[in-house]
Amino acid sequence: MKRLLMLAATFAAVTSFGQVTMPQPSPTQTIKQNFGLGTVEVNYSRPGVKGRKIFGDVVPFDKVWRTGANGATILNFSEPVVIGGVAIKAGKYGLLSIPGKKEFTLIITKDLTVNQPSLYKPENDVVRVTAPVNKVSDVVETLSMQFTNVKNESCELQISWDKLAVSLPITVDIKERIKADVEKNLASDKPNYQAAASFYFEWLKDNNQALTLITKGVEQQKEAFWLFLLKARIEKELGDKVSAKASADKCIELATAAKNSDYVRMAQEDILKKL
Repeated sequence: MKRLLMLAATFAAVTSFGQVTMPQPSPTQTIKQNFGLGTVEVNYSRPGVKGRKIFGDVVPFDKVWRTGANGATILNFSEPVVIGGVAIKAGKYGLLSIPGKKEFTLIITKDLTVNQPSLYKPENDVVRVTAPVNKVSDVVETLSMQFTNVKNESCELQISWDKLAVSLPITVDIKERIKADVEKNLASDKPNYQAAASFYFEWLKDNNQALTLITKGVEQQKEAFWLFLLKARIEKELGDKVSAKASADKCIELATAAKNSDYVRMAQEDILKKL
């Protein structure tokens, strides 16, 4: 009986203390970037330098690294992408790396569970990319990933920690898909001339077709100052300074009446001051 009473007292003492919630030593971060016609996302844990020597010590050279802490680092593509010349289907993939003194080997793997070197299986590789090491001026205390140089069909996943950074180039091939949508829209009862003109101007660099389309647009929407600004930009690119000035002046007139100072400023700075 005495023993049972002691056990009960011990249990009561233990359970009388509540749980204590502490911050994660290597907090998790998820970054999502709109890219192409979809999104690209990375989920990883962020260890800190904490006064340690990182590469060549905490993270050995020439060995597989999970490119983070705790669990596996995961990339998620909502649309197909191209990495290292390899077409990759939409979905989730693991991101691994093999750090070197002058370059990293970045690995996209089908395996989403690799959080230690012993679990890595080369047969699950989707693609390997060699990324040169770039020195950074200031120490990056916490492992950081971000999407940089985001353009219509390309971006980079930049990985920075301690005194170095590497980048993974990612591209998409969406021009033909957009062109098909534009042509389908132009054949409809209510064509979007602004979108079509912008596509021919910015993507296909077909300024003559872009001018034809935006001219139809301003004929339909005679008060649309934003269309006159696009028309001025196209005319300026074609070298038609007289028409570009006339379109910019019209944009300013209409935007002033609509109390839209942003378009007044853009027409003045982007067109009139550069003619």
